[in-house]
Amino acid sequence: MSFPADSVAISNGIQLAVAPVFLLTAVSGMIGVVANRLARVIDRARFIEERIKQPGRSDEVDKDYVELSQLRTRGLLANSAIALLTLCAFLIGLTIIVLFIGEAIDFQMLRVSVGSFLAGIVCFLLALLCFMTETLIATRVLNFKRPDR
Repeated sequence: MSFPADSVAISNGIQLAVAPVFLLTAVSGMIGVVANRLARVIDRARFIEERIKQPGRSDEVDKDYVELSQLRTRGLLANSAIALLTLCAFLIGLTIIVLFIGEAIDFQMLRVSVGSFLAGIVCFLLALLCFMTETLIATRVLNFKRPDR
């Protein structure tokens, strides 16, 4: 377990460790998209909560509470996606560190790098599943009926 003196081993380590960085770019983009959707859910929930407080709307309050329930589910899904994406980024970062150090000091930790990379991919896929479910819930509540004139 000694540091290699030649720069070839270090440059190989850098090349090996850079490959997972592209996944970090995708993860950061997804975090931005999901965070934006979460902000929209929060804004809509605040609007509905204020609308419920208005007097003289007793006939529509039940519909508002149903929508709030759906917004809560969407918020939980978005929060779950953000948590999974953050964990994914952490695991991919760990993979990069392990790959680079393993190559730089000639100490192979293949199981750790493979495990952290695969766990990161699983987190990414689960986050995508949360995102897809949230968007399906969001579009299910849309009303495409033409209002009577």
